[in-house]
Amino acid sequence: MSTVISRINRRQHHKRDHKRTADGRIVLVAATALAVVGLLTWWLLLRSRPAHDAALSSATRVTPNAQPNFESTIVNSVSAPGALPEGMVYIPGGEFSMGSLDPTEMFCGGDQPMDDARPLHRVYLDAFFMDATEVTNEEFDRFVKATGYVTVAERKPTREEFPDAPEENLVAGSVVFSPPPRPVALDNHYQWWSYVHGANWRHPDGPSTNLKSREKFPVVHVAYEDAAAYAKWAGKRLPTEAEFEFAARGGLSGKPYAWGDELKPGGNWAANIYQGKFPVKGADSGEDGFKGIAPVAQYQPNGYGLFDVAGNVWEWTSDWYRADYYSTLAAQGGIARNPQGPSSSLDPSEPGQPKRVHRGGSFLCTEQFCTRYMVGTRGKGEVRSATNHLGFRCVQDARKQSEQK
Repeated sequence: MSTVISRINRRQHHKRDHKRTADGRIVLVAATALAVVGLLTWWLLLRSRPAHDAALSSATRVTPNAQPNFESTIVNSVSAPGALPEGMVYIPGGEFSMGSLDPTEMFCGGDQPMDDARPLHRVYLDAFFMDATEVTNEEFDRFVKATGYVTVAERKPTREEFPDAPEENLVAGSVVFSPPPRPVALDNHYQWWSYVHGANWRHPDGPSTNLKSREKFPVVHVAYEDAAAYAKWAGKRLPTEAEFEFAARGGLSGKPYAWGDELKPGGNWAANIYQGKFPVKGADSGEDGFKGIAPVAQYQPNGYGLFDVAGNVWEWTSDWYRADYYSTLAAQGGIARNPQGPSSSLDPSEPGQPKRVHRGGSFLCTEQFCTRYMVGTRGKGEVRSATNHLGFRCVQDARKQSEQK
């Protein structure tokens, strides 16, 4: 699903009298929604559960699950400190199998194989703290008031950035989901995304909208540098991709969802994703309780106490995106310890665009287009692009926090 759109291309696509520019900013195409109740495929039940024979000096086993090819998660046994940073939860770290199986081989698993999420590989992480929820509008507002920070979406693009763009297209704005009135082929994301002048974190759906009654909603329209600036101000940082996946799994081994095997455990929706014909205007039925974005913490937390690690809004991580990164790690052999991602970005589909990894999926996720609310899957986004379904949360090193005391 992780197609992205150039911001400047988007501006000019919606300006009929002007040509598109080739080197625009890119935005993540959103998407995916799954409608399935019950256990995953019969072969998940029949295949044997592999055992893991490695040992860590301060670790304890979690009961292995069953998806084939996943080894047991081994969670560090060091207890959480008595006092946690406000709004954060303790992630003990440990060793786990990172990645995803091919969703197309699963019952209602979606239409994309997600090759960039394989091969599965073993990773070890030290303990850390993570925000229990995505950063909200009221939290981001405190940051802006304290620092005077201006987000990328609020700044007028410069002639240096886009030398070939018509002057009238150099207007501050961001990309907003703009669904068409009728079904369309899913091979052209320009049909449901629009570059909207005046859209930004204060005006999430365009200049006529505001944050009234949205204080507890995730902040959106944040580019990577905006999220990183907030994290630095808060004394935190953005999570690595490995940290996000370990935390999202909540101690489970190889489950397709952050909460387990079933999309709707007990018949209840566990995340804010898309139900209905994508991307038709008004087609999201809101069976999960929300049509569009939701306030944070509206669903049960995962095993570590984290909310919305699947669905609602995509989240930035600190890793550069490379489609071949997992292959590189696997080829090195052994266990990758605290991986920080590759040293540079390379997306074969758009090699000239620097991208970071997105995780978690969003309220637009649908099996009709992709299923990246599945916990091991990956997204990607151009670093200076933003949308109304992209936010973030922060982490803090447990050792650093302990030393500060």
